[in-house]
Amino acid sequence: MDFIALGFYACVCGLLSLFAPKLGTLYVRLAIGAAVGAISAIVLPVVRGIMGG
Repeated sequence: MDFIALGFYACVCGLLSLFAPKLGTLYVRLAIGAAVGAISAIVLPVVRGIMGG
């Protein structure tokens, strides 16, 4: 298991959950969650590259 990826996605999802009740309907939250997941999947390799991992 890749603990860096696990920690990164845990942080992203944790921050998203702080705002989830305020985002509206189930479909809006689902779409935003999918977008955040996709963006974080793209950003993670960049962050790892910067950190030298």
